[in-house]
Amino acid sequence: MNTEYDFEAGETGIVYVRSVKVEDLPEDMREQAEGLDTLYAVHSPDGERLAVVRDRALAFVLARQNNMDPVTVH
Repeated sequence: MNTEYDFEAGETGIVYVRSVKVEDLPEDMREQAEGLDTLYAVHSPDGERLAVVRDRALAFVLARQNNMDPVTVH
């Protein structure tokens, strides 16, 4: 969860935010979840997971700070 994603300079566009059950994540990420049941992932349009964060609001802030337009996926 602490691996940085190298956003390309000037990269813009839509990213997708969705909830992720901690139990569905790799073991090393589950260990870092600190007792949470659900985290939120930010995905590129092609499905690449760019980030996993504690809550939905943080996912939206992260996307916007990187000049991306977050959209919720159910």
